[in-house]
Amino acid sequence: MNPRINADDLLVRMQYTPNPLALKFVANQPFKNEGKATFSVAEEAGEWPMLRDLFTVSGIKQIHVFQNTITVTHDGTLSEDELCENVTAVIRSRYELHDPNFVTEDEKGNSSGGRVQRASHENPVLEKMEEILDRTIRPGLQADGGDIELVKLENDDLYIMYQGACGGCPSAMMGTLDAIQGILRHEMENPELSVIPI
Repeated sequence: MNPRINADDLLVRMQYTPNPLALKFVANQPFKNEGKATFSVAEEAGEWPMLRDLFTVSGIKQIHVFQNTITVTHDGTLSEDELCENVTAVIRSRYELHDPNFVTEDEKGNSSGGRVQRASHENPVLEKMEEILDRTIRPGLQADGGDIELVKLENDDLYIMYQGACGGCPSAMMGTLDAIQGILRHEMENPELSVIPI
């Protein structure tokens, strides 16, 4: 699938995230050309050998793929060095089989066929909130190996789901959540808006 690059030419480096149980692996080649994808079990990544095989590394709980970055959330079973070594080995040995143009079932459900960085909504209020987050919060989350998904809006309650390094991150549940809520309350001119992680 990726004959253009030899494993010896693939450069992968690990970076820390604000979440102590999430590490970011950045490469000089793309893992996903368009959109993003999050997998919590190997079966979800079954069609893509490199992503599926990352779940063979002991303690991996989630994989988040965005552009040239894979963020791995783990349970602390392995030492940081062991985890880094094992994840890098899987990426380097399986990259030739990887197709960075892959599209998940969730992305296929989007009217644009997976060609967006985030979900689009029929609800214009949710769509406006997405645009605000694209401009303010989302770039920082993505730089840290995570992201945010707007799940639903019920009255003044906005339900969100953190992805990648943001899931289970202590700062996501405190400072980041407060920032998201403050920005959305201000820009939506709704002081009653509550942001609830699920």
